[in-house]
Amino acid sequence: MAKIQHGGPKLLGSCLGMATMIRIVVADDHQLVREGIKKILALHADMELAAEASDLESLLTELSQQQVDILLLDLSLSGNDELHALRTVRKRYPALPVLVISSHHESQFGLETLRLGAAGYISKSMTVDVIVKAIRKVRAGGRYISESLSELLAQELSAPRQRMPHEQLTNRETEVLRLLASGLALKQIAARLDISISSVNTYRMRILEKMQLNNSAELIRYAVKHNLVA
Repeated sequence: MAKIQHGGPKLLGSCLGMATMIRIVVADDHQLVREGIKKILALHADMELAAEASDLESLLTELSQQQVDILLLDLSLSGNDELHALRTVRKRYPALPVLVISSHHESQFGLETLRLGAAGYISKSMTVDVIVKAIRKVRAGGRYISESLSELLAQELSAPRQRMPHEQLTNRETEVLRLLASGLALKQIAARLDISISSVNTYRMRILEKMQLNNSAELIRYAVKHNLVA
């Protein structure tokens, strides 16, 4: 079996004419969910659990050490910033297919995860057959998109929705926004992000300008309203 290095986890290449085991990493902060997925994988001879992780740090450690075909990633792994773990994994391991599993409805995060490069989005309310089908489709090089998510995608293409003000921010600006909204002072944010106070203030001014807000009070009200508080 050929081993192909892609600047991150070792992705298993398939040899011509030979069946390959699908090695899967399961990342979810709930043990009960991980155990349930492990039982599903154990029922299929072509699937194997390569590793499991309950937080982002342990996930990144496992990905650096394991041979991986697919990552099953729970959005809740990142806490309040549901997309942080996906962004981090996609940045570090762009060749690794990521199947997002989530308790959130597809209309909330489905399209955004696809934009970030996810290979599919699975609701935790889906049946076992759907999870297995999604894994096999992604392993074959495709993307798993449910019927309802396909409809959302079609609506997006026919009538693109207007982006929310905070969706224009960079990842670092979003970090600063969340910390400002949580009530931290500029000095505390600077220490948390290991940057200068002047840099934090520059980010703050940039955020206000991009979001067309007048002051920090308006920014905090916006963040609270849209559940962006760290």
